[in-house]
Amino acid sequence: MCASYGLDPRFSDAELLAAADDAVLEGLRVWAEENAGETLRPTGKNLRNLNPIVVQPETAPTLEPAWWGFLVNGEPAKFPSINTRSERLQDRPGGAKSRAIVPATSWYEMQKPSRQWHEFLVDDGALFGMAAVTQRGKTADGAWFTCYSIVMRPAPEHLAGVHDRMPVLIPTSFAEEWLTADTGRDVVDEALLAAADLDDRVQVKPRRDDKRAERLF
Repeated sequence: MCASYGLDPRFSDAELLAAADDAVLEGLRVWAEENAGETLRPTGKNLRNLNPIVVQPETAPTLEPAWWGFLVNGEPAKFPSINTRSERLQDRPGGAKSRAIVPATSWYEMQKPSRQWHEFLVDDGALFGMAAVTQRGKTADGAWFTCYSIVMRPAPEHLAGVHDRMPVLIPTSFAEEWLTADTGRDVVDEALLAAADLDDRVQVKPRRDDKRAERLF
């Protein structure tokens, strides 16, 4: 399960969009700098931390602040909703009707039973995108948010010893299709095939915890 990730404002290589829009990248840098290197976590009921996601409602990708996890009946879902299994979307592709890309420079997992934290990176900290599904949700006070859930898949062999699942990483060549393709199993299957192209570039490093990245500032 991916329950925390990082967004380092010093990213230099963008593995996010095939034609990286300057406004999107600049918006990410500004947000990450304001976030001061803090770990990105699921949105809380009281502390409403909203995280940036990339969506494409019209002709061009754009950034949107979003609620990590689904809202149901005015409150955070009672069922686990911060992650969605890729297998579930293959069986029920309607769950991928609305999609987004979650920008990150790392994600964190705890290895069991040792309880050792690990940081996962693409290369040495390139900006990359994680596949997400979205839906609209309303809080008890009537505020509406775009909610997102990160899509998870089985980890490849060289990572499975640390954690058996990993986010579906979306390479630049598939980003537009993930954001705009028609709903159906095909887009999920193709995303998994595209994600495998990045497997060999994923590195993993032990960490003390998943708090503010030691590599920042």
